Amino acid sequence: GIERFSLGTYKIGAILLVGLFFYDIFWVFGTDVMVTVAKSLDGPIKILFPRSLIPDAATGKLEMSLLGLGDIVIPGFFLALLLRFDAHNAKVDYFPTNVHASFPKPFFHSALVGYVLGLATTLYVMIVFQAAQPALLYLVPACLGSSLLCAVVRGELKALFDYSEEEEEEEEEETKDKADKKKD
Repeated sequence: GIERFSLGTYKIGAILLVGLFFYDIFWVFGTDVMVTVAKSLDGPIKILFPRSLIPDAATGKLEMSLLGLGDIVIPGFFLALLLRFDAHNAKVDYFPTNVHASFPKPFFHSALVGYVLGLATTLYVMIVFQAAQPALLYLVPACLGSSLLCAVVRGELKALFDYSEEEEEEEEEETKDKADKKKD
């Protein structure tokens, strides 16, 4: 699942989010391609939300706003990275991370709250302005901002920026290889 996908480092995750932030803004505000494709495709790539609970008088249908799958999955990769960072700080095995394990999850929880607030802001702006909105315009600052604020408050900014899953994966593989050689 999504919890196994590794971005490698916080910096890579942040760069990915910032890049997709600009990509999303361009394709939603700069062209009509994203909106046209999203409206014309029927499939599991979008989630529809009613703009109001009152049906349109002419058609009898509810007007819908949509959220693309990428607006859920991409921040999800980042949240999974933060969960593994929390597990790393708590000295808990994190490949795979047991999300139900009892350990402090301040970075994961702060980014999750940021994501929910960013999503609520997206939906609010969609409804108020009656126009398509690039969800990552609100989700990226919410996720990055909440995780950075958590790091600053906890005094762990350097640890967050230095965190790398790649080194620890290599160490785990070396430990396994040594254990396998001892068995032989």
